[in-house]
This record gives sequence, structure tokens and C-alpha cells, in this order.
Amino acid sequence: MNEQENIQDVVMYWIGKAKESLDSAYDEMTADRLSFSVNRIYYACFYVISALLLQKGLKFKKHSGVRSAFHQHLVKSGMISNKHGILYDELYEARQRGDYIELINFEREQVENWYNQAKDFTETVISIITKNIQST
Repeated sequence: MNEQENIQDVVMYWIGKAKESLDSAYDEMTADRLSFSVNRIYYACFYVISALLLQKGLKFKKHSGVRSAFHQHLVKSGMISNKHGILYDELYEARQRGDYIELINFEREQVENWYNQAKDFTETVISIITKNIQST
């Protein structure tokens, strides 16, 4: 297996993880475990962004590195819309609050909104990844 094939395998792995995270986010939201749902919503977006960045030859060890590269290489270039850039930042901050700050509660309506936006976000990014694969 050559390096390009290995990268494609990892890209597909992250796409699978993103889909699993969205499914889990929905299950957590349905069970009214909103903080866990927010975590999974964020990770769905994180995984597809990590996949797209890896496809572009970029790999990071920290969430902050992925976030910075996401804006620098994908949003500023116009590959990803500003609305998705804003969503990613909201989810990043919400996940931080939900995971590390005590007594945080999320409103169901907001979580449902984030979930629906994240579905669009992940579908958009997966579409870009797929087009990149087909053009190589």
C-alpha cells in the first residue's frame, strides 16, 4: 500500500467516525442528554474537517490546530462557507463549556439547531472530499 492509499484509508475512517458521531448525537439528544449531544455534534464536524485537511496534506495533534487550519485553509479560501466557519467556532466553544465547566446546561432548541446545521456541515465537507477523490 502506498502513502496516498494510506491517507485515503484514514480519510474514510474519519468520515465513518463523523457519521457515527452524528448518529450518537441524535441518540443523546433524543434521550435528553444534551451536553453529550453537543460533544458528539462537535466531534462529527471535527472528524470531517480533520479528514479534509489530511486530504490536503495537513495533520494536527490539537483541536486548536485543526480549528486554525480550518479557517486558514478552508474558510478563507472560500472552500467552506463563512456560516460553516461560524458554526464550527460555536460548536468548539460549546463543547469546551459542556466538557469542562460545571453546571452547564444547554437548551434543547439550540442543540437541535446545532445538530441540523452539523448534518449540513458534514454532508458539505464529505461532498468536497468525495469530489477530491474522484478528481485524482
